[in-house]
Amino acid sequence: MSSILTNSSAMVALKTLRSINSGLNSTQSEISTGKSISSAKDNSAVWAISKVMESDVTGFDAVATSLQTGGAMVSVARTAVESITEDLQAIKEKIIAGQDPSADTGKLDNEITELVSMIESKISGAQFNGVNLLSSGGTESILGSIDRSGTAVTTNTITVNHQNMSTAAAAAAAGNLAAGTNATLLDVAGNSDVAAAVIAGGGSEGFALTGMVAGNTITMAIDDRSFSYTVTTADTASGSDVNEIAIANLYSQVMNSGMSGITAVYDPASAAADLTIQAAAGLDRSLSVAITDDGSGALGGLSGFSTSGTVAQVEAFINGAIDAAAALGASESRIESQTEFVKNLSDSLKTGIGALVDADMEEASAKLQALQVQQQLATQSLSIANQGPQNLLSLFR
Repeated sequence: MSSILTNSSAMVALKTLRSINSGLNSTQSEISTGKSISSAKDNSAVWAISKVMESDVTGFDAVATSLQTGGAMVSVARTAVESITEDLQAIKEKIIAGQDPSADTGKLDNEITELVSMIESKISGAQFNGVNLLSSGGTESILGSIDRSGTAVTTNTITVNHQNMSTAAAAAAAGNLAAGTNATLLDVAGNSDVAAAVIAGGGSEGFALTGMVAGNTITMAIDDRSFSYTVTTADTASGSDVNEIAIANLYSQVMNSGMSGITAVYDPASAAADLTIQAAAGLDRSLSVAITDDGSGALGGLSGFSTSGTVAQVEAFINGAIDAAAALGASESRIESQTEFVKNLSDSLKTGIGALVDADMEEASAKLQALQVQQQLATQSLSIANQGPQNLLSLFR
């Protein structure tokens, strides 16, 4: 049955043409953007995954930049220490030459002084963007990676230890013991003198220890007996209070010394960094406490060095510099390895993102041509369907 009110053939042809045009628009979008999924409406789940991965790629790019900067910082320090090692070997030659009875020690001393000045200049100048890995102790944290677990993102860092290459001699520092009270020792940087306290028979004196760091040595003398402890890097890495560790060691030494007329009082529960020394009735004792920095650095004592020094001393300086260069070299190697890993990981993520959202251009090209042909046929079909009602007029002529 034909109708002039409802053209079913035209409706079918129009529906087909709309479907073809929709597919054609989608294919043209893929070709123009290069992506099969360019927005959340295309495939919300895949789009969301790709955006998270793109965010991680951006983060890894920042990590790679941080690693490259950190690697350059360590490289500057390592290069300086390697050069300093060569200078120390030159000083060693001067010291050996000075052993000759006919040597002009005055000129040799002048040459050593210049070499030491050059070493000190290299130490102070071995900085990268204001960070000097050779001037003191401490650590630097370099961003090494970002880790994702579900929606939680954390960062990992690479710790680079400073290599203290100071040439200054060890410096003494402490606080004073006030008679009859528990005195608090000052930090090493305080550089104050040490006063001795007299413990009257039957009385006591004590102190609370603060400010200790790796390399500091506390020495406690009771009359002519000396007790000491040096804080190590292992102590600082243990997470415990290094002041408490030092006090506990001094307490143990005193209690195991067999010294008569003396009692050490230590309460780790309430006063873990305090130590009190009690004198037996009728026995007066003297007490002194000092803190020293065990070395300004691997080259501690090099400043002011001359031909009066020994080959053994220079050899110790050289070994210290070699150890510092080796440590920096190991850190630099680790940073370079991590940099390469981060770059490869970023490339893998980019490949994964492409697999999720990139358009298959060969498939899109073939699909475009097919849809264009289908569009032409659908248009022709619609045109034919629209001619149907016109044909009805011939029945009424």
